Amino acid sequence: MFWDFMSLRPETMHQLLFLFSDRGIPDGYRHMNGYGSHTFKFVNKEGQVHFCKFHHKTDQGIQNLDVNKASDLSASDPDYSIRDLFNAIADGNYPSWTTYVQIMTPEQAQRSPFDPFDLTKVWPQGEYPLIKLGKIVLNRNPENYFSEVEQLAFSPSHMVPGIEASPDKMLQGRLFAYSDTHRHRLGPNHLQLPVNCPFQVRNHQRDGFMCTKSQGGAPNYFPNSFNGPVTDQVAKALEPAFTVSGEAYRYDTGDADNFSQARVFWQKVLNKEQQDRLVNNVVGHLSGTLDFIQERQINHFKQVDQSLGERIAAGLQNIKRTKAKI
Repeated sequence: MFWDFMSLRPETMHQLLFLFSDRGIPDGYRHMNGYGSHTFKFVNKEGQVHFCKFHHKTDQGIQNLDVNKASDLSASDPDYSIRDLFNAIADGNYPSWTTYVQIMTPEQAQRSPFDPFDLTKVWPQGEYPLIKLGKIVLNRNPENYFSEVEQLAFSPSHMVPGIEASPDKMLQGRLFAYSDTHRHRLGPNHLQLPVNCPFQVRNHQRDGFMCTKSQGGAPNYFPNSFNGPVTDQVAKALEPAFTVSGEAYRYDTGDADNFSQARVFWQKVLNKEQQDRLVNNVVGHLSGTLDFIQERQINHFKQVDQSLGERIAAGLQNIKRTKAKI
C-alpha cells in the first residue's frame, strides 16, 4: 500500500529520497534537525508581511543509523532514543538546537518559479538564506512523563501576535484538525491541564468533562453586561488585511515540478556512499510490492535521475533472479 500510494503521488519524491537516505534514521533525538516545514507569516508593528520558514539545527551534529543497526535496535532496545535523550539531560549535557528562519517577501512569492506555500517544496537557501534567531535548550527532564509529555497538546493554531498562517493549505487544515484531535484525545477542557494552561484564562468556555477552572459565575456568552471577557481590539492582535483576486477552484498539484528539487538532493547533496545506501534501502523495501507498481515508481526515479532509476531497476531484477533460483 505504501508504494502504491507513493507511485501515484509523485510530489512525494523529494521526501522519499530523504526517508530512504541516511537522514531517514536519526541516531537518537539529539542528533536530528527539526523543520517547521509549513510556511508562516511574520507581521511587524507596521503591518508589513513577510513569509517565513523555521529551521532548528542540532548543535550536537547530525548522526544516523544504518538499516541493519536500526533493525536490531527496534527489536532489542526500542527505548534507545528516548533513554539517550533522558540520560544526556540528567548528566547536564543539555542538548540544544539553533533556530533559524528563512524570509520571503510577498513580491518574491509572486515571482517564485514554484509554489512557496507547497509543503512538498523547500526554499533554496542560496536565494533565501538562513537567519539566526536563537536557541532551544532542553535542560530539565519531566518529573512525570504522562502529565508533562503525553498530555501535551501542541497545535499550529497556538500562535502569538506577529506570527500568522500563510496560504499553505496543509497548514490551514492542521489549524483546526490538531485542536480537534486534542479535544478527542484529552477532552474539551484539555487547555486547563497544567502543561497546556495559559497563564491567565478568561474566555467563554464553561463546564464540561474534567473542568477544573469554571471562572466562577462569569457569563458564558458574548456580548454581555457582567464584566465578561471582551474581544481584543488592539491592532497588534488582529490579522492585517490582504488582497485576494482571481478565481478560486479545486485543482490537482500532482503534475507540478516534482523532481527538480529531488534531483538537486540526489546529485549535489549526497556523496557516492550515501547514494549507494539510498539505492539499497529503496530496493530492499520496494522489492516486496507488485511488478506494475515497481515499474511505475522506477519511472518516477528516472525523472529524478536516469542512473538512479536504472540502479533501482537493476537491484530489483537481481532480487527476482535470486528468488527464482531458490
